[in-house]
Amino acid sequence: MVLTGCQHERPHAEKDGFCPVPHVVTADIQKGIEKHISEQTRLGEGYFLLPFREGELRLRLVRVHTEFLANLGPRRHFACVDLASPEGDVYDVDFFLEGDPGAMRVTETTVHKINGQPLYVWKQKRNQTWVRVPMNEATPQLLGVVSGQDEFEFQYRATLPELTDVARMWIPLPESDTFQTIEVKSIRAPGKREILHEHIYGNRVLFLALDPEDSGKTIEIRLGVRRQEKTVYAAPNPDLYLGSANRIPLNEEFRLIAEEVVEGKEGDLVRARALYDHVTDRMRYAKYGAGWGNGDAVYACDSRSGNCTDFHSYFIALSRSVGIPARFAIGAAIPAERNEGGIDGYHCWAEFCADGQWWPVDISEGDKCSSLATYYFGHQPANRIELSRGRDLVVDPGPASGPINFLAYPVLEVGGKVVKVAKTEFSFKRNDSGNL
Repeated sequence: MVLTGCQHERPHAEKDGFCPVPHVVTADIQKGIEKHISEQTRLGEGYFLLPFREGELRLRLVRVHTEFLANLGPRRHFACVDLASPEGDVYDVDFFLEGDPGAMRVTETTVHKINGQPLYVWKQKRNQTWVRVPMNEATPQLLGVVSGQDEFEFQYRATLPELTDVARMWIPLPESDTFQTIEVKSIRAPGKREILHEHIYGNRVLFLALDPEDSGKTIEIRLGVRRQEKTVYAAPNPDLYLGSANRIPLNEEFRLIAEEVVEGKEGDLVRARALYDHVTDRMRYAKYGAGWGNGDAVYACDSRSGNCTDFHSYFIALSRSVGIPARFAIGAAIPAERNEGGIDGYHCWAEFCADGQWWPVDISEGDKCSSLATYYFGHQPANRIELSRGRDLVVDPGPASGPINFLAYPVLEVGGKVVKVAKTEFSFKRNDSGNL
């Protein structure tokens, strides 16, 4: 299958003998794919039935990846959807559609990932077409790794819901460090604004005081980012990262698990690698059901599944339980296989200290692609932005709900109660279009 990128359509007029091609927006494609899944689920008596590997999957809709919806040309469209089995396995499925808004039909359906692990990757060619590449032929860049240096503009957008009372909002405002240089190009936001500083981990936070008249308004932050590939580096004050956190407790269960994993291992580097492998073997990447995505080490240990926050919280709990300092950071992974567009939400990672150095690890990404498991033990690619670091963040003024668990998406309180932001979107545009 070859996908063509969005094309400029020739003007159509009835006098030319052509029917006009309706303008298609991503909302039209979303409606088209959701209608298809709904109809097929009804026919499947509550399940979307999908032939796969000599069998048939029984699936239910989890979400449509709105950031990947695309118009490929006149009456040709692409959608990527997460569907889950009754056993909790999540299948990332690619759909190709044809037709006009309100009358789209699916022409091809392919399983792309199982629990985050890709069966193939997409490669964009210089003529803007996309082709599938088997995993055994994929380069590190196609697998999401940009080495050396990367440079891009990062856009953070958040849309407010209806505000029924006075409201307060906290948004990460990343800072420069040894591995990333941040330039704040613009901030567009309603209400009164203030820059707060979280002093334990060194975070910067944009604080907004809002009123009901700000309902439905959009906050937009544009950042210029230059990022270096991250490897091991000096670790001052690592003992700060040995204690417990609200969702990373140090309890007897974690100590017993960690001690069993590291038994007979000499040195923190070897012990940390054993814990890294243990988390990879024990955990399953699955964003489905209740409880995932909070960075809850107990949930991760019990359910043996979750997203990147859960993977790394479990690793941090185990590491600290055997005296290895470990810490949490969150931001976004910038796509390596294309130079602009949407980003599939936040991403987080961890670091542990051994022999006076911080070692970056990304266990969930290493789990998705086993060929990169060694790379992600000690490396973090250049195509990242770190939005904040640490857990249980305390700022003044802070949320009535208490310390911030972690900060990537905005925290919004209306009348002193936490309320979900209507929509949070990340997008980017790489400065060097020659990367592909």
